[in-house]
Amino acid sequence: MRHAGKLLAAILAASFAWSGVAAAQAPQNTLATIKQRGKIIAGVKFDTPPFGFLDENNQPTGFDLDLVRKIAEKLGVGVEFVKVTSPTRIPLLVSGNVDLVAASMTDTPEREKTIDFSITYYTGGQSLLVAADSKIAGLKDLDGKEVAVQQGTTLEKNIAAAAPTAKVTAYKDYNSAWLALAQGRVDALTGSLNILQGFQKNNPKFKIVGEMFSVEPFGIGFRKGDSDLRDAVNVALRDLWASGEYKALYRKYFGTDPTVPIESSRER
Repeated sequence: MRHAGKLLAAILAASFAWSGVAAAQAPQNTLATIKQRGKIIAGVKFDTPPFGFLDENNQPTGFDLDLVRKIAEKLGVGVEFVKVTSPTRIPLLVSGNVDLVAASMTDTPEREKTIDFSITYYTGGQSLLVAADSKIAGLKDLDGKEVAVQQGTTLEKNIAAAAPTAKVTAYKDYNSAWLALAQGRVDALTGSLNILQGFQKNNPKFKIVGEMFSVEPFGIGFRKGDSDLRDAVNVALRDLWASGEYKALYRKYFGTDPTVPIESSRER
């Protein structure tokens, strides 16, 4: 009996331990947490105009931020923004510091191994920004030239493949890369076209050159298995497209109408 009692105790202890592990591993329903909390905690950039930047009053604004605000309205909650950078956005998401990431992030198969993505909410392409008097007219002129790029992005890999003889220097964020170009420490800055246009705006000493040499489908990032939140955001994005609110935001920040409808994005 004593042996049987010890065996039963061991079984019960193991069961409780397994239950604890299972509970720890069970996917969190972030959508339910957001509803209970009353707000989305969103990771966004503060250094990437026009997607996310600080305005003249030092307040965060931009296309990504306004889009998240609209999504939050659709979900009936508020929003709190947390600053992320390209290297920190996925770690901060996976660790649970933010509920989602809307930070000019390209959806790639490699990233899909770690996180989930919404439908594509913006499609862009990579280009080059140079000084107005530069002789660089495109990728073919980058041999031996210093090119600034943002660290931890698809942009870094794309420029290395497209211009293998260029001297590519990765900076921690877009502002640092832009400053390197503005100060003449590099010959070119590469990035998504609309982001380069954001830096070029009101800066006539710089010009965008060459053809776009990549396709960059941006998606909102979620933790793996957070399907309820992902599906709710996808519904909100499609509603924003159907209502015309998405197009209004796009025109506000990019000055043109979107050319790739959200409805044509692949399903998740």
